[in-house]
Amino acid sequence: MPLDTAAGRVWAAPDTTARIGPNAVLQLITVLDEEGGPELVAHVMALAGLFDIPSDDAMIDERPVARLHQALRRDRPGDAPRLAWAAGEATANYIIANRIPRPVQWLLRALPVGPAAKLLSVAIAKHAWTFAGSGRFSVVSTRPMVFEIADNPVVRGEQAQSPICFWHVAVFETLFRRLVAPDFRARETACCAVGAPACRFELRRIG
Repeated sequence: MPLDTAAGRVWAAPDTTARIGPNAVLQLITVLDEEGGPELVAHVMALAGLFDIPSDDAMIDERPVARLHQALRRDRPGDAPRLAWAAGEATANYIIANRIPRPVQWLLRALPVGPAAKLLSVAIAKHAWTFAGSGRFSVVSTRPMVFEIADNPVVRGEQAQSPICFWHVAVFETLFRRLVAPDFRARETACCAVGAPACRFELRRIG
């Protein structure tokens, strides 16, 4: 990939700036590379005013993350949902492989679905800053499982006719499908980009 993989100043968040996990960018860049090669990566990053790739060892400024996701939605509106979904799925898989201890994974899979879902929701809420940044994450209910991100920074300032947070939907669905039950499905029922005060995600079993 022709872009510098060292974290540039653009990704370094000042103390007063909200941070978000680097996989919100890194997994999307990987998906773009698989979709259209280095040229597509460079093109979308340039549209977002970004010219290097962040390191994976520290939280990053949420603002360029939002610019990258928004640039993709503007440039490829037809492909953006699919690509963002793939990046969200990859992000969840990374979290499972690298951030959730194996004994915890074993426990979640061994528990009945209800307690496992509640336990996972607690863990997600505890680490919400990794994907919500300055947005305000809350667990609205556990039956059904409903999450909200008020003032979601990834879509801040955007306007859309329907919900557009496919990256978040994929992160939540993949975590629940792999760690709780494979028949969980997630959907976004309200979105800040459509005028709602919070992006709302519902997880239900289809079985």
